[in-house]
Formats: sequence, structure tokens, C-alpha cells
Amino acid sequence: MRGGGTVAVVGGSIAGCAFAAAAARAGADRVVVLERTRGQLADRGVGLCVHNDRAAELAAAGALPPGIAAHPLTRRRWVVRDGATAAGKLFWEQPFPFHSYHWGLLWRGLREATPASVVYRQGAAVAGVTVPAGPGDDPRPEVRLTDGTSERHDLVIGADGYRSVVRDAVSAGSRPRYAGYVCWRGNFDARLLDGLGEDVWPSDAVTTVCFPGGSCVVYRIPGPDGTRVNWVLYAVPPQDGALRFDDPTSFPPGHLTPGLAEGLAELLDRAFPPYWGRLLALTAPADTFVQPIYDLEVPRTAAGRVLLAGDAATVVRPHNTSGAAKALQDATAFGAAWRTAASWDDLVAEYRAARGPAGRELVALARRLGRAQVEETPDWTAMDPGRAEVWWQEVLAGAADIGGQSLTGGRP
Repeated sequence: MRGGGTVAVVGGSIAGCAFAAAAARAGADRVVVLERTRGQLADRGVGLCVHNDRAAELAAAGALPPGIAAHPLTRRRWVVRDGATAAGKLFWEQPFPFHSYHWGLLWRGLREATPASVVYRQGAAVAGVTVPAGPGDDPRPEVRLTDGTSERHDLVIGADGYRSVVRDAVSAGSRPRYAGYVCWRGNFDARLLDGLGEDVWPSDAVTTVCFPGGSCVVYRIPGPDGTRVNWVLYAVPPQDGALRFDDPTSFPPGHLTPGLAEGLAELLDRAFPPYWGRLLALTAPADTFVQPIYDLEVPRTAAGRVLLAGDAATVVRPHNTSGAAKALQDATAFGAAWRTAASWDDLVAEYRAARGPAGRELVALARRLGRAQVEETPDWTAMDPGRAEVWWQEVLAGAADIGGQSLTGGRP
């Protein structure tokens, strides 16, 4: 697209850094990132995974910088409590061609790779965005900040996560919906595994611990001070009149309610193989938190000169392990649209056409995965490799794998 213009990116995490870099490299005259927090984003988040094919494609496109620490994973092992062995019964092993990342290290790598021309403003909280209503209006969207000031930009990108304030300018009233269950999350120094006295977990393996009404995924990730163990446990929370999940929320590390903490401890004791129950119990309270599961499929991802990116555009349940890859793919598609578009309207239309269908497919697949692994779990004790493979293919329903699609529209 000829001519530069100014671009505002609302949100400075993974999607925000990726879009800011894409806009700057595409030729924007000025790019500003408006990040509401004042603290260090690198201190936030735990583990995530990226499919090897997605990572290679994103690296080739320049969206995934080299040198970011990643832990290789090759297989996923499914286990269930059997009452006979401490580690439970291994009933299936499937290929798992992914690398795991620490959210903070991935964000830091993306932030450091952002061109120096990008203005990154922390503590700049956005209250809302207004899309011009009439043909005679200034076509530039207005960004209103919580300090009472406002500013206009040629293009505004909402990369402000699942609680996006920019989303109302594109799809008014769209809110993530609670899926009916939560995930407990935690991580700890992998050196603590030495105290368990057993070696049942290869370093290249993801383990899924299965139980009636849920599952727990455990894998290693790189950390700032060495390898860490990351786990995500999906289940319906205990009944607690004080808990309200109708509005997107979370319980940050160290702030679990007594009911949630007791519910987790009871579940580990009742339903987990002893080894895996002891493993999760190694997590300090300060490193344990709860995220209620939400999802959202918006009718449109762009309006006027405002577009949505990452979790602001679609909220996908984490079972699909596609969140980070999807955000980086969004930014890559945005950069490609900029290079071919003749105008701002063309740019927005091309981006919407490229990423809207992909987001909807991810939401649909993650819902199927949630039903199969939490809401309507099979009899895990009856599973064997043959039954598990048939069950898995029924859940995928034509998708070749989890972890997202190729940017070219093909399957991995």
C-alpha cells in the first residue's frame, strides 16, 4: 500500500508486538503501541506450545524471531489411574510435533525484535475506540484514553486480549461466554522432580492425565532460570456461591479462594494416579492460579479502519494449543495484506477475508476438544490405542491436527 500513515496498536503483549512490527516493516510512518499496564509483561504467563509446522512457517515469514528459548516435544502420552501403579496406566501415545515456550520469554523475544521506530507507551489505558459514522466525517478512528485524552490514527488494531475494549467498536455487545469449567494452572522448577523418586516421564513427552469429567496436560517449558514443569488441569470447579464466571475474570497466582484450593487438592487425591498427584502438589501456592474457560466467535473482525487481532478477535479454548501461533499468523496476514492493498479499505477487507474463517474454525475445533476432554469424557479406563485413535479422529472431525492451520489455508 502506498503511503504510510499512523497505526495505533492497542495492547502490547504477543499479538500487539507482532502487529506493531508488521506495520513498521510494511511502511507505516508511525506506529504506537498503547499498553495499559506499567509493570513488566515478561513476568506474566506460563507455558504454551507451537506446532512445528506453524513455527517454521512463521519463522520464514519473519514473525517468529530466532533465538527464543523453546523445549522440543515429540509425543503425547495419555494415562489414567488404575489403582495398581503409581504413574497410572498408559493407554495411548500419539505424535506431538510441537515446541513449548515460556510466555514471558516469547514476549521478550518479540518485544526485542520490534523495530526501534515503534513507540511503546506503557500505562496508556484505552477506554474505547470510535469508528466514524458518516461519509463526511474524518475517516480516522478516535482512540479515547482513560486519562480523558483522545487521539486519531489512520488505522487502529485491537490486540488487547479476550477482555478487549476495542472489540465494541467492531462488534458491539460481543462478549466471551463461560464454557462451564475452569483450568487450574501452575508451574515449578523441574529440579523438584528429583524428589519424586521415579523416572516415568520422558523430557520430550507431554502427559495427559485423564479422569472422569476432566483432564490435565503436563509438559516441560524453558524458564528464565532453567527448565520448568507446566501443567493445565481442566475440570468443573467446586460449588461455591462466591464464584461468578459470567464476566471474563481469573484468579491470579496466590489468590485462589479456599474453595478452589480445597477442590484442587481433593481432585488430585481422588482421581489422579499418585505420581501425578504428587507432581502437581510440588507447585507453590504463589505459582498456582485459575482461569475460567471462555470462548467467543465475533460476527466480524473489522469495521471501518479498526481491526481485531489475536484473542480480541476470537477467544479459543486452550485445548487447541493455537493461541500464540494464531496471533502471529494474524500479524503475518496483516503484513501481507498491507503489501498488496491499494487503500486502507482494501487492507482491512483483505485482512478480514484472510483471518475471519480461520478464527471461526479454531473456535469450533476447541469446543469439540472441550466437550471430549472435559464436558463429556469417555470411560478413560476402557481406552486402548485403537479406541483412543478412533475417538480422537471423531473429535477432530476432519481437522488434521491441533495447533492451527497453515497460513496458506492448507492443513498441517
